[in-house]
Amino acid sequence: QVQLVESGGGLVQAGGSLRLSCAASGRTFSSYAMGWFRQAPGKEREFVAVKGVVSTYYADSVKGRFTISRDNAKNTVYLQMNSLKSEDTAVYYCAARSTLKSDTYYRSREYDYWGQGTQVTVSS
Repeated sequence: QVQLVESGGGLVQAGGSLRLSCAASGRTFSSYAMGWFRQAPGKEREFVAVKGVVSTYYADSVKGRFTISRDNAKNTVYLQMNSLKSEDTAVYYCAARSTLKSDTYYRSREYDYWGQGTQVTVSS
C-alpha cells in the first residue's frame, strides 16, 4: 500500500512558478513510477508527467516548462512548474504505478495509487 500526499499548490500570476511536492509512504518508493496528472473544471483528468526508474515522459503541453524529479531518500516526487499559463489552472494529482510502459504511461487507469490533489490557480 502506498499513500500519497501533495502540497505546494496555490495562486500564481501568469509567467510565474510553483513547485509541487508529493510525499509517499512505503518502503518500495524507489521502485514505483511516480506521475502527475491534472484536472480542470469540466474537463477529464489529463497526464502531465511521469518519472520511472529509467524513463521520464511529459505531456506536450508542458514540455520545456515543467520538470519532474524525485528524491528517493525522502520518498518525494516534485513537479517544478515554470512559465505558468492560465490554462495550467487545475487540481494536480500525484499518482504511482508499479510498472511504467512506454505505450501506456499517460493512461490514468494504469496508476494504482492517487493523492487527494492540490489546487493550482494561474491568474492572467
